[in-house]
Amino acid sequence: MSVLSASRPSRFGPWLVAVAVLVPTFMEVLDTTIANVALRYISGGLSAAITDSEWVITSYLAANAIVLPISGWLSLRLGRRNYFLISIAIFTLASALCGLATSLWQMILFRVIQGLAGGGLQPSSQGILLDSFPKEKQGTALTLFGIAALIAPILGPALGGWFCVNYDWRWIFLVNVPIGIVALVASYVLVKDPEYLQQERAELRRQPFRFDYIGLGLLALVLSCWEVFISKGQEWDWLGDPFWRVQTLLILFLGGLAILIVWELRTAAPIIDFRVLRDRNLSLSCVILFCAFAVLYAASISLPSLLQTLFGYDALYAGIVLSPAGLSSLCALITAGILLARGLDARWLVAAGLVLMATSNYWMSHMNLQISPGYVIAPRMVLTAGLGLIIAPISVAAYMYIPPHLRGAAIGLASLLRNEGGSVGTTLAQTIQIRREQFHTARVGEFLDPLNPAVNAFVQQSQAFFLHHTGDPAAAEQMAWQSLSDLRHQQAASLAYFDVFWLAAVVGLCLVLLLPLMKRSVAEKGAHVIAD
Repeated sequence: MSVLSASRPSRFGPWLVAVAVLVPTFMEVLDTTIANVALRYISGGLSAAITDSEWVITSYLAANAIVLPISGWLSLRLGRRNYFLISIAIFTLASALCGLATSLWQMILFRVIQGLAGGGLQPSSQGILLDSFPKEKQGTALTLFGIAALIAPILGPALGGWFCVNYDWRWIFLVNVPIGIVALVASYVLVKDPEYLQQERAELRRQPFRFDYIGLGLLALVLSCWEVFISKGQEWDWLGDPFWRVQTLLILFLGGLAILIVWELRTAAPIIDFRVLRDRNLSLSCVILFCAFAVLYAASISLPSLLQTLFGYDALYAGIVLSPAGLSSLCALITAGILLARGLDARWLVAAGLVLMATSNYWMSHMNLQISPGYVIAPRMVLTAGLGLIIAPISVAAYMYIPPHLRGAAIGLASLLRNEGGSVGTTLAQTIQIRREQFHTARVGEFLDPLNPAVNAFVQQSQAFFLHHTGDPAAAEQMAWQSLSDLRHQQAASLAYFDVFWLAAVVGLCLVLLLPLMKRSVAEKGAHVIAD
């Protein structure tokens, strides 16, 4: 059965519709990373501890994750256009409230509302793009979506740092207000539901209302436990937590997930349709998306942290150094869209992108503390170019064999796993960096003792230098040993960051092995895709 059937094109043209729906999508994805560099400013402005301010990120991701997999159901019940407009309006209002918050608990509450509203923007906009463009240009449509989904998290830290340094941290939320209002008006005028969605909604209205309350409750439990588990696990010492917070979260997550899957597969009207994962391309694409975004976020968290802690860059300068990566990702996205339109199998582009991501991380794992900013820019651009080659092709491969009436559920699940991949990558990067720094500190310091001639020579030279500047022999000796300790810490910390990049390279390379298991994915003009 053909699954890429074209819907009636919008009377305004697909390009205007694309601009209208991609602006709020860009805004929502941007908010997943823009606050990362502002946590210290937020905690200071709201008189809260820095560890407590991390809930500003965790609450948003948890709320976002709850809505993503049920966005297809909500779109069908409310109408995709209505749901999209409601999501924009609430997201914009919640952004304003976040910017006006006077306490941390207010901020967390408003971020939850913002995440619940924002969770519907990504899958809705992706579905609107697929239905607005003709079948032969769906690769182009997904390329446009990829631009918003990829550029936004890359620019987020730089934009957040710019606001915090030059203005006020509140502007990272308030900037959404005028953009959201414009996007709401444009989408109200331009976006219409296709006929097949209108027919499905009309059929649902004639049927008795059934809502999967148990499924929604289980979903909220599972995703909330998961987000808190990965966000606070390192702080609470993972399974070594003496208060059993992490262990309890893990048990609730695993038990709740098992019950959720069984319940949703047996209920007549599931809030999450896990049956779409029976399609081989979709399930493998979800795995690749999850791991690819884990690799992206692991590198995106580790590299700015490396620059700020060991190179002395501030948040703004670190963002400026990393910002050229947006250009390479944009070029890669455009290239992927052109090649898809010419009939290239999407799997080849995904393979090329994964190899580039692995190469970039392997390159960064061989950096040192004497590099210039240019040496950071180049591998970062290769990394984002690799992901740029993946975004549109993996979407084409994922949804090619999915019937239109199941596309909303498939997009919701894929979007959820993409976001969760970013959360897992962030957590793993931080955990590996902390644990490996302890390991390297011990190894680097094994021979740093007074019996080592090289150590004695370094201390004597440093002591003479400090004595010349201070005139105090005791202070000069203490400062010499402290400088040696600082050097040990710097080297150990840098090696820990490089270990994160090395592991990310291995993960990226291993993902290539999944591609031969996928079905051929070519979006040709006039071609009909037949499910196996």
